[in-house]
Amino acid sequence: MKLPQGFKAAGVKAGLKQSGRRDLGLILADRPLNWALVSTSNVLHAHCVARNRVLAAEGAAVRALVINSGNANCATGEQGRLDNQEMAAATAAAAGVDAGQVLTASTGVVGQRMPLDGVRAAQAALFAALKDDSDDFADAILTTDLVDKQVEVELSSGARIVGVAKGSGMIHPNMATMLGFVMTDAAIAQDRLRLIWKDTADRSFNQVTVDGDTSPNDMAFVFSSNLVPTDEQELANGLLHVAEELARRIARDGEGATKLLTVQVAGAANDEEGRAAARTVAGSPLVKSAVHGNDPNWGRILVALGRSGAAFDPARARISVQGVTVYDTAPQQFDAAAASELLRQENVVIDVDLGAGSGQGNAWGCDLTAEYVRINADYTT
Repeated sequence: MKLPQGFKAAGVKAGLKQSGRRDLGLILADRPLNWALVSTSNVLHAHCVARNRVLAAEGAAVRALVINSGNANCATGEQGRLDNQEMAAATAAAAGVDAGQVLTASTGVVGQRMPLDGVRAAQAALFAALKDDSDDFADAILTTDLVDKQVEVELSSGARIVGVAKGSGMIHPNMATMLGFVMTDAAIAQDRLRLIWKDTADRSFNQVTVDGDTSPNDMAFVFSSNLVPTDEQELANGLLHVAEELARRIARDGEGATKLLTVQVAGAANDEEGRAAARTVAGSPLVKSAVHGNDPNWGRILVALGRSGAAFDPARARISVQGVTVYDTAPQQFDAAAASELLRQENVVIDVDLGAGSGQGNAWGCDLTAEYVRINADYTT
């Protein structure tokens, strides 16, 4: 996918993955970028997360990001911190910039030392592979993902937004186990970009769930090369569209998943409660299992709503599954066999109206399958 002006990217094989696939990626800008970061709420967090937070707080003039897949470099002690710094330094030396201008990201198995020899040896190939599209980079960041995830939008100003993400398992809000990289050439001030990006993440990446687990490596970045004057609201809308589409693709590619589950909540007391209600339903193992089994068991949905923290009266709520009204202030008569047949579709939509206000929220998840258990039972062995 063609990148916005001012960006190049690459992905190469550094020997970090036993599969022999691409496992080292690079984003490089030809000028300092405005940028923003949201990251995991897990108390355990990787060395790359800690370092990037410091650079964000310092307002570092970032020029590059280097990422490895296959190794999380998390829970690796002081040596892991030094290894993360060395990965940044190796890339900075090859780029001819200061190490403080290079962000880092890692994804893979926790608790194993970073294989730095491969990272160092691959730098020349990494920079030689730079080009103005994101395809190789998108491939290099994958772990258990079955497909890469790329989205693009062009704004009326001519500015473009390109988003690339990875994520398949250990996916749950704040943040989902994912890495996201969104690039744009739209001009936007640093302080405004950070405010917009936090709101964007709350409405997208923090509304996707696969299995209820949150990784120590989760991060989502936005970068602007500031080349094309653009209306701020249009840019914000474009960023949200890209982030929501990446979130949907992560959910659909959930480990072992056969269906994308979308939960749309209206009538909440406020948007925060609407998002909480949608997240809870999308993340419920019982709802996810029912979706997999094509079972229109609305009781599980209502129970999940009741524990979501959203304030509402069940006697005023309404629930539809695949367009079939199953609960409207009370249980409804419906053709269960016909509803079950509709649930066999790849895209499943649950609509909820809490009858408590004008708040709303969407969340994305997937069905829970035996294949998910198999993948994670055999993850390191």
